[in-house]
Amino acid sequence: MSGASTAAQAMVAATARLRAAGVADPARDARLLLAHAARIEASRVTLIAPDELSPEIAERYEQLISLRSIRVPVSHLLGERDFYGRRFKVSRDVLDPRPETETLIEAALSEPFDRVLDLGVGSGCILVTLLAERPSATGLGVDLSEGACLQAGANAVLHRVDARVEIAKSDWFSDIDGAFDLIVSNPPYIALDEMEDLAAEVREHEPRMALTDEGDGLGAYRRIAAGAPDHLMPGGRLVVEIGPTQARMVAALFDATGLADIRVIPDLDGRDRVVSARAPG
Repeated sequence: MSGASTAAQAMVAATARLRAAGVADPARDARLLLAHAARIEASRVTLIAPDELSPEIAERYEQLISLRSIRVPVSHLLGERDFYGRRFKVSRDVLDPRPETETLIEAALSEPFDRVLDLGVGSGCILVTLLAERPSATGLGVDLSEGACLQAGANAVLHRVDARVEIAKSDWFSDIDGAFDLIVSNPPYIALDEMEDLAAEVREHEPRMALTDEGDGLGAYRRIAAGAPDHLMPGGRLVVEIGPTQARMVAALFDATGLADIRVIPDLDGRDRVVSARAPG
């Protein structure tokens, strides 16, 4: 890339470098990172294609491409990720918001709620989205990671729901009082023996505690199932994201604790993605 003079040439060289590094969509990433280096919207990259890059932008771009080549996620380099029509700040302290989690959002929004609890709040994308979509609701988000709590708080401020949200450090239900009419969670559900199969971007750059329970991938659901009945109002709902092979086991855990109306909801690709249940009453 050092010899590249125009933006177009720099992008071509960057794309080749990313492709050689095994990046899945090198042209797209080269374009997004050039826009970030030049501090312009990605849609404007074609406008600067014939222009020579200033040394400052070229150096910034070089650094971004070097990091992407060692599989640092684009979202971490940009510092943000789109989710349910909003842009969320992200970092290596939190799990990247993913499109399939929007299935959980749709399920949660399918009925009214006033008070929502998000277990393992991470970036805050779930809780903040739910409160932004329901201006009358209030919420509590908890996480064991202080970095995640800070990130969720920042996203609550960014999307102007901070007056209706509380973020606290808690190991699942351990420091939670009160009852909620909606509990949501996207817990770590990857089994330890599946970790090696993950993409390098995920395995090496996302927080391990947000990915795996270091066991069979069901540890979090056991904790959630055990605590939910004491923290759900009568008729309140529990909505969790799952791995595509876990529906039957998670549904059985919820059934064993007395939860009712258990449903499995697929994502847009047709894979089991969400299990919902309801407290009796």
